[in-house]
Amino acid sequence: MKNYKMIVSYDGTRYSGWEHQPGKDLTIQGKLESVLEAMETGEHPDAQPRRITVIGAGRTDAGVHARAMTCNALLETDKTEEEIQAYMNRYLPDDISVNEVRICADRFHSRFKAIGKTYRYTLWCGPAKPVFDRKYVTVLSERPDTEKMREAAELLTGMHDYKSFCGNPKMKKQTIRVVDTIRIEESGNYIRLYFHGNGFLQNMVRIMTGTLLEVGFGKREPSEMTGILEALDRRKAGPTAPAQGLTLMKVDY
Repeated sequence: MKNYKMIVSYDGTRYSGWEHQPGKDLTIQGKLESVLEAMETGEHPDAQPRRITVIGAGRTDAGVHARAMTCNALLETDKTEEEIQAYMNRYLPDDISVNEVRICADRFHSRFKAIGKTYRYTLWCGPAKPVFDRKYVTVLSERPDTEKMREAAELLTGMHDYKSFCGNPKMKKQTIRVVDTIRIEESGNYIRLYFHGNGFLQNMVRIMTGTLLEVGFGKREPSEMTGILEALDRRKAGPTAPAQGLTLMKVDY
């Protein structure tokens, strides 16, 4: 049995997120595991079917996408890395792609070994509708003041306790994280926010985006970000931005 590292892309529109959840059958993790279990069973028809666990670098929410999610799984197979990739892409639905499969060290763990992640949140602001990107952007009715958003973003970067930006009210683990970059780029009708840090809390990027948009629309001042951080209270931050605008871009190791 060997440990295999995989890089996976997916359109999260119709899924209940990455991770298995009670009462929700359609997850990215579940689809990957079912295909790998069928692959092993086909190679070893006389053996007892084995449950396979695919470990992801993060737990993206329902409706969130990924360009390069890293995951790993212990597999018992005679197939080459290329053959595993080809098999998975043949039997996975069209909204999930396995871009790379490599044998890795036995101790490699996609989540525990990750040292950083990059997320992108995409906004659309224009007179026309984003017909072909509608599942991957959040549409705004007016254009926000991105300079004020950049001022606010500066105050949100660094090492902070981000409890005010955590969507899980029952979170018992420590909520201190390092967000070293929040970059806002504009290109035509698109406004893209890039977040890089050593880890993110549940809904954290979406709540930060919602809060920055309130600044951009004049509902808050950039200077309020410091008080929101210090409050350690989710109610002090802005709304959670919709899921479809968020994409996991890269995981660092």
